[in-house]
Amino acid sequence: MAETIARYFVELFQGRIPKELIVFIISLFPILELRGGMIAAKLLQMDFLPAIVICFIGNILPIPFILLFIRKIFDFLRDKRGFSKLIRKLEERSLKQSGKVKRWRDLGLVLFVAIPLPGTGGWTGALIAALLEMKIKKALPLIALGIFIAGVIMSTVTYLIPGYFGY
Repeated sequence: MAETIARYFVELFQGRIPKELIVFIISLFPILELRGGMIAAKLLQMDFLPAIVICFIGNILPIPFILLFIRKIFDFLRDKRGFSKLIRKLEERSLKQSGKVKRWRDLGLVLFVAIPLPGTGGWTGALIAALLEMKIKKALPLIALGIFIAGVIMSTVTYLIPGYFGY
């Protein structure tokens, strides 16, 4: 799914805005995050080093805001017509995924963010950390480490392995 969406954004914006900005914007989005950014960078034939740096910055940038404000935003929206169901669903889904984080504590959060699978990543990791009332000073470095590891994994998948096989 991330590849399809990343490919769509690349086709939509290529030639209109700088490729670095395309990759940065894609990396900001939930669901896509660094995974989608690295795919877009490869599609745009960006060099590896600028790609990973831009993707990391794009993915980490929203995390402090999520950690600080998401519970307040949820509390505000919960009482608004049409939002209560959505908020409840997001909280339930995140708390359902939080079992591994609770069980493995710090390592659980790092691994949850690091494994590039649908429904994992920095955004969901930050949401889980916020719902579990983790302090930002503790959660932010763990999430950053998870994003870094995801970057290593995605770099290997998008740059190293295809390069090894001549793609």
